[in-house]
Amino acid sequence: MNEYDFIIVGAGSAGCILASRLSEDNRHSVLLLEAGGKDDSFWFRLPVGYVNSYYNPASNWMYYTKAEPNLNGRTLYAPRGKVLGGSGSINAMIYVRGQASDFDDWAAAGNPGWSFKDVLPYFKRLERHPGGETRWRGGQGAIGLSPLGPRAHPICADYLAACDELGLPRNPDFNGERFEGAGLYEANIDDGVRASSSRAYLQPALSRSNLRLETHCHAQRILFDQGLRACGVTVLQQGEERTFVARKEVILAAGAVDSPKLLQLSGIGDSTRLAALGIPPLRHLPSVGRNLQDHLCASFYFKSRRKTLNDELGHPLRQAWAGLHYLASRSGPLSLSVNQAGGFFRSDEQAERANLQLYFNPLSYTIPNNPQARLKPEPYSGYLMCVNPCRPSSRGEVHIETATPQTAPAIRPNYLATEHDLREAVAGCRLVRRLSASRALRDITVEEVMPGEKLGNDDDSLLAFFRQEAGSIYHLCGTCAMGPDPERSVVSSRLQVHGVAGLRVIDASIFPNITSGNTNAPTMMVAEKGADMILEDWR
Repeated sequence: MNEYDFIIVGAGSAGCILASRLSEDNRHSVLLLEAGGKDDSFWFRLPVGYVNSYYNPASNWMYYTKAEPNLNGRTLYAPRGKVLGGSGSINAMIYVRGQASDFDDWAAAGNPGWSFKDVLPYFKRLERHPGGETRWRGGQGAIGLSPLGPRAHPICADYLAACDELGLPRNPDFNGERFEGAGLYEANIDDGVRASSSRAYLQPALSRSNLRLETHCHAQRILFDQGLRACGVTVLQQGEERTFVARKEVILAAGAVDSPKLLQLSGIGDSTRLAALGIPPLRHLPSVGRNLQDHLCASFYFKSRRKTLNDELGHPLRQAWAGLHYLASRSGPLSLSVNQAGGFFRSDEQAERANLQLYFNPLSYTIPNNPQARLKPEPYSGYLMCVNPCRPSSRGEVHIETATPQTAPAIRPNYLATEHDLREAVAGCRLVRRLSASRALRDITVEEVMPGEKLGNDDDSLLAFFRQEAGSIYHLCGTCAMGPDPERSVVSSRLQVHGVAGLRVIDASIFPNITSGNTNAPTMMVAEKGADMILEDWR
């Protein structure tokens, strides 16, 4: 059978939820297409198993940006999941919704139904929080959540004491009533196992007769009938070209890089650019691939007088002991994220809302440039602090450079292109330096290893450091932005591609503006809400 009511392209954080929700009604047949393979390896269940997929082409597209002019011409690594669960199967699992104003801004941009008040029920629908159902949290959802609480590494208490010294407020729940403040992160980890949307939504749904999953299917193009209605998808599966027909809709959930890529390959995008590549333009939508946003961060490394996770994970024998501990009880350091403490802060008193995110990791580790190498802890007791602006104003783009589907698109984030972003980069570095100068952290710190005391505290020095060392936190979004104007957006508030029938985009690419924090939770929320919209429209 090659005909289905709904065809979903991409089995990532959004696609798995869409497949589960749409197939709940057995009147609809659903096909889910994934370019990668299954996530049945132990490494995808182990919370820290992403170290094994960081440079693994079997489960990671391993994209790179083009040379970034404002980062000294460097190219930055941009991993994207190529496996069931997508990037949600290879990320660090921090569960942060963002602040209410992020979504109020979505609504204010001409997208009714997307204010925080509107999306909160969908966030709650996702969650199975150990505190149960409250005004702010969900207690019955599929995604199991783990607040760190007493399981956080003891050195996190020193970081929180430093925040207290600076007068920064404490926050017990970044997804609760307040967003701003210092605290411990929670992660989508369920009983010591990664709670990806694949594991939580898709796996239970695969027993349904009206849901079919096809893996190792690389989408080549969307098919249209004469009325410019999406009617199917052509894929390349293990060397064979196959065509699948959609009776009702094609839904792109391939992410901020591959959803705009597939639209462009199919003739939807900037007509002039597509024609130059020999692709017949079907619908002129100049914003396809534009509005790319990401969080850019810089890390400060410190040598510690106290033991850290470097001591527990930096030696093969200790790694083996941690592994045995995990296998015996699904607990210990391997059952947690290494991003344990942090918070959301204002750069100064004039800031209207929290505009800086900070991570405090009880582990300092090297991210190798060599794809053959693995992430490894530094050979000393260490910790790091990492900071990024929450709502950068720079905008980049994702565009194909060839009509060949197997070729990666050009990714140009255009980081640090505005004065706003330059100021906040410096402010973030100053926040880390203020924290490191607190008595609580001075008492446990031997030295700032990188950038070190040789780097001055003046604006020019801090900005030069940020330009040279900053990297992506892999929160790419916005390239098929939601909005009312076809000249400036790609999908409507119902997530339908402007001027094209039977075609939606439902993933992080529809974000009008990036959210203040990690983007996996809002991506899953978009899928929950998008599934409701589809079912409403076809009742």
